[in-house]
Amino acid sequence: MPQGLRNWLTPAAWVAAVAAILLLLFPLGFPNYDTIYALLWGRELAHGVSPDYGAALPPTPHPLADLLGLATTPLGDGAIGVTMVVAYASLGLVGYLVYRLGSRWFDRPIGIVAALIVLTRAPYLSNGLRAYVDLPYIALVLGALLIETKRPRAGWPVLALLALAGLLRPEAWLFSLAYLSYLLLAPEAPAPGSMAADPGSASHQRGFEGERRMSLERADTQSAGLIRPALVRARDILLSPNGVALAVLALAAPLLWALFDWTTAGSPTYSLTGTQATVETLARKTGPVDLVLYGPRALGEVLQWPGMVGALGGVVLGFAFLRRRSALGLVAAALALGAFALLACAGLAIIARYTMLAAAVLAIFVALALLGWRMLEPGHPWRRRWQAFAGLVALMFAIWLPNQWHLDSTVHRDLANQGGIERNLSDLADSGAFEPLCGPISVPNHRAIPRLAFDLDVRPSTIVSSSEQQAPPHGYFLDPASPFVIHNFILDPNDRTRFSLSVPPGFHRVAGNDSWVLYRRC
Repeated sequence: MPQGLRNWLTPAAWVAAVAAILLLLFPLGFPNYDTIYALLWGRELAHGVSPDYGAALPPTPHPLADLLGLATTPLGDGAIGVTMVVAYASLGLVGYLVYRLGSRWFDRPIGIVAALIVLTRAPYLSNGLRAYVDLPYIALVLGALLIETKRPRAGWPVLALLALAGLLRPEAWLFSLAYLSYLLLAPEAPAPGSMAADPGSASHQRGFEGERRMSLERADTQSAGLIRPALVRARDILLSPNGVALAVLALAAPLLWALFDWTTAGSPTYSLTGTQATVETLARKTGPVDLVLYGPRALGEVLQWPGMVGALGGVVLGFAFLRRRSALGLVAAALALGAFALLACAGLAIIARYTMLAAAVLAIFVALALLGWRMLEPGHPWRRRWQAFAGLVALMFAIWLPNQWHLDSTVHRDLANQGGIERNLSDLADSGAFEPLCGPISVPNHRAIPRLAFDLDVRPSTIVSSSEQQAPPHGYFLDPASPFVIHNFILDPNDRTRFSLSVPPGFHRVAGNDSWVLYRRC
């Protein structure tokens, strides 16, 4: 089989296998609140109007997700199907890329164990099967990391993937700038066949003789093979056509995001200020103090405590005994955690979902903690100690297994419950019960707004959240049909939804199903 074809077939097989297993073990996923809004806003852009940010508690817009909504607008309701294909593919790719990185940095068994750890953690399953943008973002960043692993200083391919990732999550902006700085400031490794690569060659000898004849001033100011100071070299690279192209790629995502916000909302910082307002409204943890108190807990929600212990041990052991192999992974984990900390200090929420990129990289070091002792020489004094630590971590995973089963079972139950409620809402919208549309639509809380607006093809601001706004005296009133819906339709633990609202006077029932009852007053 040609190598190029194999390079495509292997990840495709991974994606297909992971998707098939997920479809067998878990209920069919559905787009979450943020993603449905992205499809809705993309459709509005396709119709030539600005996205409607006027509804109660709109999420942060993500330009690349909105672009997907725009591109899938001709498919109508099929846009949801395309979105779920992307979601399943992204989850499969995350598993595959973790495996490939573990294999390249260390060996194949470590890559396999790392991928299994990631694909069995509840946050990846929960967020992936709800089509959060975080999974495509993680896949893009891990893809860039794999390219750099296979071809150090790869340049534009890495920055191109990071630019796409930066249109989904702002953390990728930091990664792009850090990588550009590395390209500009770090000295290139000597090319094969150069003087440095062959110190015994005649050309090297001639170079050495010439070096001895250098002036004292030049010899004193240049050393270690550096022809010019790093900053001068960086300036020269930046002024070259290739350097300009790299800088444009590195800055593309933040500039395009700011331009998108400016065009659609009238402010280049709308996404930042809007997210900060939502964090404040929902009373989420944020800021440097909460970062210290709750940041490790957020990472622990993803890796769980056996993974946290394994990751810490794997990082220490990898740095101590396999430093060259571990270097890129350690830098990637540090950058991911640093970006998470920076955004938390800037007023964004401290939640587990934002630590999943760091957790994916650290999962490789968890696997290293379990299997890395095999990479030490049989007589190495630390081999036995590493084996003992690996046994301890394996025992912790074994003890934790019932808890992990419970967490994954909770994901299964919540997907089934919430997916059924979402489908009943769509069925009610498709039944014609909202015709004629004689006034505003009032819903229990903001979670119902984007799905109903998408299905009815109306602007989100025409739908009123009864919990955050006063219900209108006429139009439609949507009410939960049972306490089960109330319990399972809460979007956020800090959501201030009041489900004790009664049906306004003068409204009469016009339709209903297992999850919803619709009332009207025209």
